[in-house]
Amino acid sequence: MEFLAYHRDRPGSMPLRGELIEAHWSYMDGFAEQLIARGPTFDDATETVTGSIHIVDLPDPATARAFAFDEPNYQAGAYRDVLLRRWRNTLGRTMWDFPGLRVETPRFLLLALGTGEPADLTPPPSHADDLIAYGPLLSDDGTTWLGTAALLRAPDEATARTLLTPDAYDSVEAHSWEPGGRR
Repeated sequence: MEFLAYHRDRPGSMPLRGELIEAHWSYMDGFAEQLIARGPTFDDATETVTGSIHIVDLPDPATARAFAFDEPNYQAGAYRDVLLRRWRNTLGRTMWDFPGLRVETPRFLLLALGTGEPADLTPPPSHADDLIAYGPLLSDDGTTWLGTAALLRAPDEATARTLLTPDAYDSVEAHSWEPGGRR
């Protein structure tokens, strides 16, 4: 089962995150075989880290909750909240399989939350070459559609947002993103 965990930073948490970087990486090293994608999100205006996305393949929702809430930055109070949702890897690959992952180009995390009729269950062909990760957000039992999440490269946020059907969601967040992991 695949899960998406988006940890949102608490304002002013960068010094604490800096102190915990090795603890965070060591924790994630324990999940290296299960990680589908990871990395920080940024505020475009200030280039300040605003959160961390982790998409991971785990056996069940209880293990996913432990993964999200045992993370060292969360335990130390660097994060203000966590979005944790079941996710389906419609591309069937990890971010490391994406050609040109480390090429310097703008990349974005789209988090779109909705209710009602499912939308954007399959990736649009028009963006196929730019998708790093893509899939629906689901309830813990995998039966109810709750939205869509994607990692993609795009020249700007407005172009990134064209990936999704805008009227199908209650809200769509776009965050600058870069691939994470040990440097």
